[in-house]
Amino acid sequence: MNIQDQIIKATQQAVKDLYAVDLSEDQITLQETRKEFKGHFTLVTFPIIRFAKKSPEQTGQEIGGYLKSKIASIVDFNIIKGFLNIELSSDYWFDRLKDEISNPDYGFFPQNGKKLILEYSSPNTNKPLHLGHIRNNLLGYSVAEILKAYGYEVIKANLVNDRGIHICKSMLSWKLFGNGETPESSGLKGDHLVGKYYVRFDKEYKKEIEGLIKSGNTEEEAKKNAPLIKEAQSMLQKWEAHDTEVVELWRMMNAWVYAGFAETYKQLGVDFDKYYYESDTYLLGKDIIQEGLDSGVFFKKEDNSVWIDLTDDGLDEKLVLRGDGTSVYITQDLGTAQLKYDNFKTDESIYVVGNEQDYHFKVLFLILKKLGKPWANGLFHLSYGMVDLPSGKMKSREGTVVDADDLIEEMISTAKARTEELGKVSDFSPEEKEKLYYNIGLGALKYFLLKVEPKKRLLFDPNESIDFQGHTGPFIQYTYARINSVLNKGSYNADALIDKPAVLKESELDLIQLLDRFPEKIEASAKEFSPAQLANYIYDLSKLYNKFYHEESILKAEDERVKNFRLKLSKVTARTIAKGMKLLGIDVPERM
Repeated sequence: MNIQDQIIKATQQAVKDLYAVDLSEDQITLQETRKEFKGHFTLVTFPIIRFAKKSPEQTGQEIGGYLKSKIASIVDFNIIKGFLNIELSSDYWFDRLKDEISNPDYGFFPQNGKKLILEYSSPNTNKPLHLGHIRNNLLGYSVAEILKAYGYEVIKANLVNDRGIHICKSMLSWKLFGNGETPESSGLKGDHLVGKYYVRFDKEYKKEIEGLIKSGNTEEEAKKNAPLIKEAQSMLQKWEAHDTEVVELWRMMNAWVYAGFAETYKQLGVDFDKYYYESDTYLLGKDIIQEGLDSGVFFKKEDNSVWIDLTDDGLDEKLVLRGDGTSVYITQDLGTAQLKYDNFKTDESIYVVGNEQDYHFKVLFLILKKLGKPWANGLFHLSYGMVDLPSGKMKSREGTVVDADDLIEEMISTAKARTEELGKVSDFSPEEKEKLYYNIGLGALKYFLLKVEPKKRLLFDPNESIDFQGHTGPFIQYTYARINSVLNKGSYNADALIDKPAVLKESELDLIQLLDRFPEKIEASAKEFSPAQLANYIYDLSKLYNKFYHEESILKAEDERVKNFRLKLSKVTARTIAKGMKLLGIDVPERM
């Protein structure tokens, strides 16, 4: 039983013995003591005062005295109004470090027997990944890793949007203007090559629209009647009819894109256990529509289209199947949700998708609940905000959105420039330098995006993110490298037994207490599907270690016992930083 549970149980007994009242655990509030007060845990005594029928101070004295007499680790307490601040002994904290926190697996939870599927990335195969995809990928990957650490079995899924009119636009454009260009002949990554022709389609389409408007068409008529869009629509119909030539072209261009995506995913350090493709799933859902019609959840209109009325739930009427029997997005999503459950029988299913789709997921989940799907209660939309760049900081290849590969390249070159300014890599080999710049650049990008709560829109400044002194990934990486250097210089021996120094300094106690909270932060991040709590905790831990490093001598400590203890404390801190950063998808360099 941990100390918090001991204090809660003892408080229940205290109230029973002192005031003849049975308190439930949820009536007791125990929290971490605020920094400005002395103590480690604070018991809120306001709910107990009405049973004690005494002043807050007197009630606090009685409860505090009782707890101190029953729990050996409590050495002192103080009362501030209705708050009882409890102080634990340095022996307690030393034993926590030695017996629990030093364990290499500390912070990670045992398997909980629950299975979860987490869908992220979901790119379109008509263009490269962009800045928005970067936040999606990093968030999805990190949440999956944190949930694994919390005890879940996690399946990482990627639903690829590989069909539709937008795909046909790039296919048609390549066919008309490509002259047989390939990734090999052009030297372009496959996703960039296909993206180039998607942009070319848009350019040529706009020219046709302008020409039609000049010859007397309205803008709406011009958009509808432009030869290019009609040809792209015809190509989609041919694809759906399995036209051999169109399907061959589609397969070839998609293969180029997948090869390009694979490179970007590798650079980002993300992976997937299962791929779903819209070309396989777009017809799914029609059985569910029939099921809903049979049960009266859906209804038909005169044009044969199928709808659901969600007005009683504060939403609108929603189309779920067109009158001609063709699917809409929600048809496919209903089918894919069922397919994912049938494949894996998961307890929960998380969709990592931008907040512009909030309404869509609200409707999707509600429909599945109305259809009586028992697994629908386990669905969750992990909604996240847009990422902006300071204007003029970066240009994309197509001049519209910021390309993921360009941004990664920019981060690595900025990391190189900043590191070389510091002049600490003169003894690194070219290969070591290359790896270091990559780790710092990607660490900066990932940390900056993950330290902010997913729901918030954020402004990403590449320069600010690579600040070795700021609230950044490189600051944490630098702290880890610093600790590693201390351990090497101090000839740290992992097997050496450590003894408790005569006195534990305040910065040492603070560090142990913060290390003790690692599992709590993993749990909070897992429950909220947000890496931000963990990311900010690792920063606080790095900052506190630097304070300890500057205040206390480690290698020149007053005696060997103190030196060994401080080396042990350093080692455990480094390990916790590395484990926490790994859950964010960030590598920490051994030296910088």
